[in-house]
Amino acid sequence: MPIKVENLVHIYSKDTVFQHVALDDVSFTIEDGEFIGLIGHTGSGKSTLIQHLNGLLKPTSGKIYIDDVDINSKDVELKFIRQKVGLVFQYPEHQLFEETVYKDVAFGPTNLKLSDGEIKDRVKNSLELVGLNYEEIKDKSPFDLSGGQKRRVAIAGVLAMRPKILILDEPTAGLDPRGRDEILNEIKSLHKKEKITIILVSHRMEDIARLVDRILVLNKGKIQFFDTPSRIFKEAETLESIGLGIPQVSDLIRQLRKRGFPIEDCISVEEAKNAIINVLRGKKNA
Repeated sequence: MPIKVENLVHIYSKDTVFQHVALDDVSFTIEDGEFIGLIGHTGSGKSTLIQHLNGLLKPTSGKIYIDDVDINSKDVELKFIRQKVGLVFQYPEHQLFEETVYKDVAFGPTNLKLSDGEIKDRVKNSLELVGLNYEEIKDKSPFDLSGGQKRRVAIAGVLAMRPKILILDEPTAGLDPRGRDEILNEIKSLHKKEKITIILVSHRMEDIARLVDRILVLNKGKIQFFDTPSRIFKEAETLESIGLGIPQVSDLIRQLRKRGFPIEDCISVEEAKNAIINVLRGKKNA
């Protein structure tokens, strides 16, 4: 198993008047190759949690294991953990700095002292994994690209380190609908091709519903739910009470049920369309 978190607690400004418990006895396990959605209201502890998973923050108490290794033990070098756990922050394109796309994506592998051939292979493969043509884009300045392309180059830079686990913090923030869809489609394709573990932080319930295997819901530093999308979005009232919503499709089905339509729960537009057609056909033939 790649990730196991046991009784994780993080307290900011501990033992001061500014003390704040950001994570409170959080425990969960994520299996190899899972696609996990992480959601929660602002201040729920999402950012604090993901920064623990590659050692950017140290727990106040509790344990974090990556491939059965306690990442906070004294004999563990964090650079090896950070090669395994790639973390893409919001607006990662703000961290682009090299004169060409190639040099930017190659920055991490170059610091690993890899051969020129291995670096080139990693750059090429990573750019292609995010849907960019290596030959067309490698010599361009990253600052001449569109917003969506910059975002993909930044993600490619993390993928070039060959992480086993990829954490994406609101990867579509600030993008137009087309750019958002392109990024999400590439992330979905990446998961399918590479079988790596992905944790996607997002406030867009529609995106979470159609992409992930399970959803971890944080509320005030605690785990509210950790289950499949179909089960979690049945808890509409609880989600709304903690400042979250449900996909519009799920809400539509809920409203139709209140009006007497016997429709099963749906989390995608296609599922909802088929369910509604079946109900209408049934009523017509009755």
